Amino acid sequence: MVFLREGLCPGLSEELVHALRTKDIRTVEDLISSDTEEIAQKCCVSYKALVAVRRVLLAQHAAFPVSGADLYDDLLSSTAILSTGNASLDKLLDSGLYTGELTELVGAPGSGKTQVCFGVAANLSCELKQSVLYIDSSGGLSATRLLQMVKAKTSNMEEQMEALQRIQVSQVFDVFSLLECLHSLKGGGFQQASSGGGTPKVIIVDSITAVLSHILGGKQTEGMSLMMQVAGELRTIAKDLNVAVLVTNHVTRDSNGLPKAGLGLSWSHVPRTRILLQRVEKPGCTQSGLRTATLIKSSRQPCYLTQEFDLSSWGEALDELPGSSGKRKLGDDDL
Repeated sequence: MVFLREGLCPGLSEELVHALRTKDIRTVEDLISSDTEEIAQKCCVSYKALVAVRRVLLAQHAAFPVSGADLYDDLLSSTAILSTGNASLDKLLDSGLYTGELTELVGAPGSGKTQVCFGVAANLSCELKQSVLYIDSSGGLSATRLLQMVKAKTSNMEEQMEALQRIQVSQVFDVFSLLECLHSLKGGGFQQASSGGGTPKVIIVDSITAVLSHILGGKQTEGMSLMMQVAGELRTIAKDLNVAVLVTNHVTRDSNGLPKAGLGLSWSHVPRTRILLQRVEKPGCTQSGLRTATLIKSSRQPCYLTQEFDLSSWGEALDELPGSSGKRKLGDDDL
């Protein structure tokens, strides 16, 4: 379900969207399935303009048959594989993040999801010279930690600054802000800000749960609709802009007490690949960086493959943060 909004297609102005909403026409489906002449009369808008908008929306959102051979040729010509910078994760992901696909990291608080996102962003910007859009929805982004990881890649200050400039950060704290951010990306809003002068090659959403979990549950059908709209936007961006999408999700427990990804069954079909991160507990050690990564969904690899890795592979944690009055180790809240 796609909601009508200004700029969704040529001719769909803010005034037209507002006029349609007054007659309870809010989605593309509502507009397509309604009588155009009747809508034009009720909303006091141009019939000719409404027909033109309807034709464009049909062309954009209707399904058209495509042969398997054409799909395969398109896949070969457009797909790129981007290393995460961690050999263990790359092995589970069959060499790295794939453009055109959505990959999900799931784990409990302190499992290292944000730390992995930092490492991926630092590796892509510093080693692969690719632009990254980092969407922070939980307030967990640490510029200090990100800089530290970049410094682990290069000691050249100019290269460090260039790498950081390739990481564009957008903070969103509700689902509507997230959708607005994704719409801006589709419209080229982040291209001019990127030092590389192009669309980001990877989009990281940390975390998808923070903006979706509270609008779901019970009889909140609007919440489910918004969640699937976010899913549709992320998939469309991955495909149309040829980028890799990486999101983080929390875990819940099934009836047997085993961990499972949050957001329910409907969301479970959204990611192409899903990895479960868990801490490796060591006796007498509360700050171990060891984690296990288990592949729980993939179309390319056997599921439930497990790799162990160390979070410090992207750079050791700082003993003291700049500007702090005393020493402190980066703990779970920082990860």
